[in-house]
Amino acid sequence: MLPGRDNGRAMILHPHPAPPLPLLITGIAGVAGYNALAWFQQQFPGQVIGIRQRDNWRLSGPGIEACDAEDPVQLARLFDEHRFQSVLDCAGNCALRACELDRALAWRTNVEGVRNLLTVLDGRTMLDGRDVRLLHLSIDLVYSGDRDGNYIERDPPDPVTEYGATMVAAERMIQVAAPAACILRISLPMGISFNGHAGAIDWIQSRFRKSRPATLYFDEVRTPTYTDCLNELHATVLSSDLRGLYHASAPRQLSLFEIAQVINRVGGYEPELLRGCPRIEAGPIPPRAGNVSMNGEKLSAALGYQPFDPWPNDERFVPTDRQWHFRRETGDPGSPELLAEVLYRNPARGRTKV
Repeated sequence: MLPGRDNGRAMILHPHPAPPLPLLITGIAGVAGYNALAWFQQQFPGQVIGIRQRDNWRLSGPGIEACDAEDPVQLARLFDEHRFQSVLDCAGNCALRACELDRALAWRTNVEGVRNLLTVLDGRTMLDGRDVRLLHLSIDLVYSGDRDGNYIERDPPDPVTEYGATMVAAERMIQVAAPAACILRISLPMGISFNGHAGAIDWIQSRFRKSRPATLYFDEVRTPTYTDCLNELHATVLSSDLRGLYHASAPRQLSLFEIAQVINRVGGYEPELLRGCPRIEAGPIPPRAGNVSMNGEKLSAALGYQPFDPWPNDERFVPTDRQWHFRRETGDPGSPELLAEVLYRNPARGRTKV
């Protein structure tokens, strides 16, 4: 059963759709994968395994295995051991500067890793004879943003970064080798990170917490999504036969500067710490995309409902101008606790503590 809508409000049905189990989640060091692992393990105890790179030894815990994306032999061993019936592929190196300076690294992790996964999946079937279910996460940065956004799936990719180029290559590889798979292009997943300084919220907040300035761009526009909404969408897609490429974008467009305004204001941090500039002032490495907001109508039509609430979900926390974060209402100064309640997690949906 799919989650429904009631007068425009989300109706969260429990239990959530069960994907074919056991489930493998790759790329759990990233915000999307890290939050997905916690959520799926809570929903389906003992049936979800996450993998991380071997050198990331700090990321450990129940159901976490060390397995490099470049190691198909170890990956095959994990499949033989656990008999995975579905895969949520969140893997990839999204460090823009590192990918730009080391093209081989970017292609090894973002393209060869997918090739290895597809090799291991080749010929493996579920109990009913269908291919092992694969859901792959791509990114809005497959586009340059040199227009007014609102990209649809038919728009040809034109990435400005090596990271974006590798994600396009991975998409095309999956479309050829695994046509029954589903690919979701996501934007910024808004949730906690395992190390406290990765991802949009944690990196920006880590600067403010240390009373250090953070400079964000007025003209790089994204469609950030709560990881709560993403997790439920992943479960729905994995448990369905949805195939092909879809834009998984929330209904609110925000620039990186506006996202930082929200974090600054809701977190109660010094407003002077936030600085803004146009992306042309960022320098040549890494190049910055512009308005890469995506149109998610194709996905909503396929599901029969809108899977995302806007981030932030409360209209009070949406910037109205570039000085908005300086204006603090009496008795409502903001705090890290408030930020955790309304920005890390969607207050309109069920919560999973990590």
